[in-house]
Amino acid sequence: MGKIIDITVPIIPGLLTWPGDPPISIEPTSRIADGAICNMSRISFGSHAGTHVDPPLHFIDKAQSVDELPLDALIGPAWVAHFPDKQAVGSADLEAAGIPQVERLILKTDNSKFWPPNDGVFREDFVYLAPDGAEWVVKRGIRLVGTDFLSIQQYKAPTNATHLALLGNGVVVVEGLDLTQVEPGAYELICLPLKVAGGDGAPMRAVLVR
Repeated sequence: MGKIIDITVPIIPGLLTWPGDPPISIEPTSRIADGAICNMSRISFGSHAGTHVDPPLHFIDKAQSVDELPLDALIGPAWVAHFPDKQAVGSADLEAAGIPQVERLILKTDNSKFWPPNDGVFREDFVYLAPDGAEWVVKRGIRLVGTDFLSIQQYKAPTNATHLALLGNGVVVVEGLDLTQVEPGAYELICLPLKVAGGDGAPMRAVLVR
């Protein structure tokens, strides 16, 4: 196996979350230092905390849930494309990027300059995938698209066009990736979310192998 790059954001108390989402809490319930026989903690967070997956159910009622996602979409060859100095990534940007025919596409943007943002300050001006960019992804037959912030869609977008174009066509969306140590190019992607029955989302461990 080649070099493994962990692109997962650590789940820690105070980690940036989407406005209105539950905060992350890790609370010790027993400690050996206090006389207990083992260390144990209570962990609480939202289904879209940190590095996580969006299944169709996130935006489409009664659609495919986390535990129903095809594993072969979550594991396999991937391409990391870099889009510096962009506020939005649209179809023209994707077309000009020289992306080969691939089933998994990871978008590295200027979001990576401030991720992981552990100061708890939410940035409304994060780089996003424009609706026409989402349509480009669908037309190319891409099965998974990942991004380096908590949402692939523009903050307070007038519609949910980006999410609906992707999730409505079976494209798995991975958000909250830490791509700070990742160069553009070809990799093997492995990302497996928690198997939450009927889940609308779930944190995951994601790695790239080169």
